[in-house]
Formats: sequence, structure tokens, C-alpha cells
Amino acid sequence: MPAHTNASSGRQSGKKKGRRARLLVIVLVLALVAGIGYGAYWSVDAVRASLPQTKGSLQLKGLAGPVDVRRDGHGIPQVYASSDEDLFMAQGFVQAQDRFWEMDVRRHTTSGRLSEMFGKGQVKTDEFLRTLGWHRIAQQEYDTKLSASTKKYLQAYAKGVNAYLDGKGGKELSLEYAALGFAHEYTPKKWTPVDSVAWLKAMAWDLRANMQDEIDRALMTSRLGPGQIKDLYPPYPYKEHKPVVREGGYHELTKSYEPREPASSGGSGGTGGAAGSGLAGGTTAPGGLTGQLSRLSDALDEVPAVFGPNGNGIGSNSWVVGGKHTITGKPLLANDPHLAPTLPSVWYQMGLHCRGISENCQYDVSGYTFAGMPGVVVGHNQKISWGVTNLGADVSDLYLEKFSGDGYTYDGKTRPFTTRKETIEVADGPDKTITVRETDNGPLISDRSDELREVGRKADVDAAAPDRGAGYGISLKWTALSPGRTMDAVFAFDKAQSWQEFRSAAKLFEVPSQNLVYADTEGNIGYQAPGRIPVRAKGDGSLPAPGWDPDYRWDRWIQQDELPWEFNPERGYIVAANQAVVDEKYPYTLTTDWGYGTRSQRIDDLIRQKTRNGGKISTEDMRLMQTDNSSEIAKLLTPELLKIDISDSYVRQAQKLLEGWDYTQDPDSGAAAYFNAVWRNILKLAFGNKLPKEVRVEGQCLSVEPADNTGPADEDRLVRECGERDDTSAQPDGGDRWSEVVRRLFDDEKNDWWKTPASRTDKATETRDQLFARAMEDARWDLTAKLGKDVDTWSWGRLHKLELKNQTLGKEGPGLVKFLLNRGPWDLGGGEAAVNATGWNAANGYGVVWVPSMRMVVNLDDLDKSKWINLTGASGHAYSDHYTDQTDAWAKGELFTWEFSERAVKKATQDTLVLKP
Repeated sequence: MPAHTNASSGRQSGKKKGRRARLLVIVLVLALVAGIGYGAYWSVDAVRASLPQTKGSLQLKGLAGPVDVRRDGHGIPQVYASSDEDLFMAQGFVQAQDRFWEMDVRRHTTSGRLSEMFGKGQVKTDEFLRTLGWHRIAQQEYDTKLSASTKKYLQAYAKGVNAYLDGKGGKELSLEYAALGFAHEYTPKKWTPVDSVAWLKAMAWDLRANMQDEIDRALMTSRLGPGQIKDLYPPYPYKEHKPVVREGGYHELTKSYEPREPASSGGSGGTGGAAGSGLAGGTTAPGGLTGQLSRLSDALDEVPAVFGPNGNGIGSNSWVVGGKHTITGKPLLANDPHLAPTLPSVWYQMGLHCRGISENCQYDVSGYTFAGMPGVVVGHNQKISWGVTNLGADVSDLYLEKFSGDGYTYDGKTRPFTTRKETIEVADGPDKTITVRETDNGPLISDRSDELREVGRKADVDAAAPDRGAGYGISLKWTALSPGRTMDAVFAFDKAQSWQEFRSAAKLFEVPSQNLVYADTEGNIGYQAPGRIPVRAKGDGSLPAPGWDPDYRWDRWIQQDELPWEFNPERGYIVAANQAVVDEKYPYTLTTDWGYGTRSQRIDDLIRQKTRNGGKISTEDMRLMQTDNSSEIAKLLTPELLKIDISDSYVRQAQKLLEGWDYTQDPDSGAAAYFNAVWRNILKLAFGNKLPKEVRVEGQCLSVEPADNTGPADEDRLVRECGERDDTSAQPDGGDRWSEVVRRLFDDEKNDWWKTPASRTDKATETRDQLFARAMEDARWDLTAKLGKDVDTWSWGRLHKLELKNQTLGKEGPGLVKFLLNRGPWDLGGGEAAVNATGWNAANGYGVVWVPSMRMVVNLDDLDKSKWINLTGASGHAYSDHYTDQTDAWAKGELFTWEFSERAVKKATQDTLVLKP
């Protein structure tokens, strides 16, 4: 999608103030636009025309009976019907009312048709998406894998969307369509069931685990040796951070296995896998391959990131506490997925209720789903609740492919490519036709770049590799590129009534692989790791593998009874927050790139602190845990920072902010602002300035020794190199991997990583504390420039801001359109590895790049006492009262009451729309 820009329209406060602000914006916009000749078109009517009808009645052709749509004060719909088909048809209609622009953009993304909407600037993105073939695989799923009932529900949903579209166009659909009409004529096509299925591929792409780490490790070999790379990808700290599963079913598998050593490539997991990098030449990437992988990394950055910053840093919190530790005596379940801050939010809240449960109408479920997809993805029904976090399983591998004539080499023989033609329609230019080539491993993604076609031409591979000839290509093997049954799983979760039925549903949830936490009204809690996860015959997936060698093929999938699970563990709670799922004894490699467990261990500690000596946990306690702002890296570093003798009184003023600080990153904390600036500069000095340009942030330039310089430092040989990485995925990002890197080096005060060369203004550093002192000085000047000279006026929230941008025209549309569509900023607390994970990339700055995209706490004793909130609001219409009406409360860490029973829903209802046959 288009690159990020900086735009805001002022902070939103209360509802009345927000309404006045919107009216003022409309007046200003009309005045501005009238000045350039568009006033007649951009009228109040154009703004209001697309707002949905939420009261009275509407006729909907195709319904078998009447459907009630009840909306509360935040516009969240609860749908009541008497048949499954009517329920899902109404869901499609209601979601289209609120979010059709978002739905339309999503389906153009998943089908590689963005150029049809936005023109030639999206052709390269479409080429890459067509090569991946998401929509084609979704069609195969629909045709060959999904159950008859799932197809029936998808058809009903599509019928509801199309009923909304019937007779509408332009401004009647949304403000964005009206704006798009200035550029070119565009009419949305009818919605299809496959449009809904394909969205799961986009979800899987952003949650695809370690592909970027695989590339980064290879890129780092241009400047770093194997030992240095290993320092930057340390093994998982099992002694400090507990895995998810400690008493679960997989332990029967481990009795005949001994713990394995971590992969020699420096992967962070200690969960096994063959030693070696997967490259024929050993543990380093071939020299010529490094530059080509950089081009691939650039290509990945161009793929729309609907959930997070292109798959990096994606995390989530989920945990469940059993009744023996709760005030009610029944479980409490919390979940807050950490995703990109999109506008509108990626989540859509709603309830789907059958008036009476029967064979003809089977659902009574409420929670979060995606606009464009039927069912509920995360939430609860009348018996069970479930939450999700990213498991991080390694389900994708890059393969180096040797071309041979019109084919590729495999096991000493030539195999023909599988090819297909793809024609891309372009709104403001001629159509473009591309040829997609595939090997048995997957599509040749290197074909999408002229430079990548030369991949491996100068690669330093060993004698066992085939002759390079014209060079090597890169193919992608990924579980989501095979048809699956995940759409079946969504409906199975929604109607599951027990742990056994939940596990049966999880077996269908093939892609993406997620941590699933569970609780039910009977008092049970559980965890299941689902997914199609490969078993590799050789290699661990941490670096690109030789495609010509059959030893590096995937053997099979791990079966569900081999995957980790827990049910009612003795400790009485389960935490799944992207840490290692299993310990070192687990016999299969799930990944070599777990999250490092900073958040999960903090949650674990908070639960144990609260329940020590018989204490009990409430719904409010769960909310407070979700908003915990504590910085674990600050607890390690701050005592040492305070010991350093700072002679500069100007820097000393800032250092004194840390005295007595409780390590809490509240938005009004000056200490949090200064510490995070120091942390950023420590990372920059110790690591960032030593990384290759391919992983440093774009536009940041350094004078460095050439990568091939093996002699002593020579100032005359310095060359100027500028970073090339997208600002949301550059390194060092400051996440908990980097916390673990620093923790392991902390006591080695003279480690080479602490050494930095002298500059025009600074002396060289030789020790840890010398580097820390320099970082403290640099941080002082950094914040002086950003926040002013007076340290008493500093606050973390002034640095750490959230700006919500419409994901299309709000990023690269005309300035006036961005002004219309975007909102913010909000000053936030929290941080990168805090439980309140408002992520920021330390390589680039302090702005928020991912957030808890929603928060929920489910009370299994009384479902009407559950709590929830969304990042933005129910509506995707920029001037609806429900565009960002939850954001102020979300930023404060508040939750709203989540009504579920019909009695509670009726009491909270403000608008009722009856859909009639």
C-alpha cells in the first residue's frame, strides 16, 4: 500500500466536542473546495449520503423472515434472525452499511487488483500479489475444501452485501468513492463468496512469522560474522521466561527425546532442528545473494500490511485465569491482539443471535470479526470463550532455485516451470500482462524484480551446488499457498459448546497458526496450538535453503495430537503472549524465532502477585493488567544509568529524572521519555551503526568502512552508506529480542559491542558505561530538540503519539482528503515490550506503529459483565458519530460493558432496524 505520511486533524475529546469539530471541518472543507471549483460536489449531502439507515425498516430481497438489527450507543450491531442464512445475509448487509469501502479495498488487495482502483502506482504491488496468488488459492479452497454449510453461509453473506450495493454508487457508498471519482470512473463489482475467503490469506501473510528474520540474518552476513549474528539472535531465555505449555499433552512425546542444541545459524529458539543454515554453502549467505535479498525485502515492504508493519513485531496478549483464582469462582479470559493502527480498526464488533437455537439456526455468538467475512473470529458464545495470539510458527521458507533452460534443477534433473498469465487492469493506463512461474516449492517471487532475476549470479556456493549459469532465483514455500479449511473453523468455533468441540474446530484452523486460549461456563480453561506446521527433513528454516537439494523438502505436517495443548493445568492459569510455546524437549521445530517472553512473564508475575496468599482476581484486575505500562528493560538499565558520573550539568538535569522512577511508562512521565530516548541511543551506538545498510532505516546515512575491508580501521577508506529499510521494519527496533541481546551482554562491560569509534564531537567508547554515558548525552540533545530545554516539561506521550490514518486515501491522497479522513494525534503510554504494547521502532523514532487493536475481558460467570473496546469505532464513514468514538476511552485504557443476553442488549439498544423479506 502507499507509504506512510504524517497528517493529523487535531485530538478528539468528548462526543459533543467531536461533533462540533466535525461540523467545523465540514465548513472549512466546503470553503476550501469551493475555492477550487468543487463546492457543488463536496456538499453536506456528499458527506451524509452514505451514512447508513439504522432505524425503521428496509426490505431485503432474499430473506426468509424478518431480522432485527439492534445498535447500542456506539453503533455496535447485534443481529437477531430465525435461520442461519438470514443471520449471515443480514451480517453482510450491516457490515457493508458501515464498512464497504474497507471491504472493497481489502478484496482488491487479496486479488492483486489495486491498480483498478488506484491506478498505475499500484502495478508493482499487484504484480507481487498476483504472483502469490491469494485469490486463486481462495477459489480452490471454496471449490474443493470447504463444507457445504460454510459455502451456504458465504453465499448468504455475499447476497447481503450485494443487496446493500444494489442501485448505489459514488457518494452513496462513502466519501472515499466520491473522492476517487475526481481521479477516474470506478464502479464496485458484486461481492462473491471467494472475496470473503481470500481475506484469510491477507491475515496469514501478516502473521507469517519469521520470513523477515530469515532475510535479515542473511543480509547481516555482509558486515557481521556468525558469532556476531548469534549475539543478535540469542537463544530463548527459558530460565527467566516460562513457555506457554508446562503441563500439557505434548509431554508424552518428549520422553524419548533429549534437549537439542539451538540451530548454529544463531536462531533464537531452543526447540530443536538440524544444525546449519539451510544454505549449501554453510552458515553465511552467499555474497551475491545479500544484495538480492535486500531487493526481496524491499518487495515485501511494498505488500500491503493490513495487520502490522509487514509481519514484524506482531504480538498479542492473551491469558485465562481459572475459577480458583477469581472472585466469581469461574474463569476470566483476556485478549488484546497487537496490530497496525488502522482507520477504521481492522476489527468489527457485533453479535449474531438466533432467536432460538435449532438445527435451522445454530448460532448465538458475539465478538470481533473482520468486515468482509461472515461469522465471529474472536469472542464468546453462550458456553465458551476464546482468544488468539500469534504463535509465530515458521510456516514459510525461501528457496534458492537453479534455472536450467525453461525449467529448474531438482535432484540433478531439470523440471519444467508451472506457468500462468495474469492480466492487471490499470485505471489510468494500459493493462499489463505478466507471467508467473512456479517450482514445486512455490512461486518465483524473484521474477517480480529485474534485479532479483539476477539473484545468485555471483553467489559464493560450494562445489555441491549446481553451476550458477545465468544465476539463481528465489521461490516461496508457504502453507497458505495450499488450499485449506480455516473458513470452516470460524463457524465451528462460533457454535462449539465444549473443550472437545473447540479442539475439533482448532483442527480445521490450518492457516495462520495461532495460540488459542479457551474458557467455558463449566469452569474449564485450556490452550491449543493449531495450524499446518511443517516438519523439515533438513535445516531449520532460519535461512534460505537450496531448492535443488531434496533433503531440504518438507516431510509432512505436525499432527494435532503432536501439537502442544493444555487443559486445566494445576497452576490455574495460562498465559500466551508470543513467548516460546514449548520447552527445549519438544521434538519438532515450531520456529527458531519466538518472541522473547518479556510481556508474557510480566503477565505471569502479575497473576502470581495478585493470587499470592489466596488473593482473587476480578474483571477490573484483568483490565489493569492489560494496561500495565512497566518497562522491564528499564528495570535492568536504570540503576546502572544512575551510577554513571555525569559532569555536564545539562545532561545531569535529565539523568535526575530517573531518580525514584518506578519504571512505569505513563503518558505524562518525563522519566519514561528520557529513558526511552537513552534506550534508543544505546541501541543505535552499540548495534544500529554497525548493521548493514539493507536493514537500517531508509535515509539515515553513515560514514563506514567498506564491507570488504578486512584490515585495520582506515579513515581514508570510509564510504557513505544510507539505510534502505522501511521505517516500520528497520533494525534495531528495540523489541524484546534487543532487550535480551543487551541483558546477555550487560555484565560483560568490555564486550566489543560496547566499542564505538570517535566522531567529530565525541570520543571513542571502550566500555559499557562509556557508551551509556554517550547515549545519555545524545538523548538529552535529542529531547531538547523535540520537547524543549526544560526537562520538567517533558512527557512520554508528547513523543509517543498515535495518529490514525485511513489506509488508502488517508496515506497518499490529496492533502485535503487526508485532512478529511485522518484523526489524531493521541498521546499514549506503554511501549514496545510492555504489556500495554504500544509499539515504536527505535531505529526510526518514537511514534506508535502498532497497538492493542482491541481489548476484551470475558466473564464466564456472567457474560453480560464482560468488557470490550475497539481501537476506533464501528463505522468506516469519516463523519459518522461512530468513526472514532471509542478511541478516547481506548487511549485511557477503559473498557465498555459488553451486552450479550437479549435482555441486556434490548436495554442498551438505541437504534433498531428491521430487515424484512
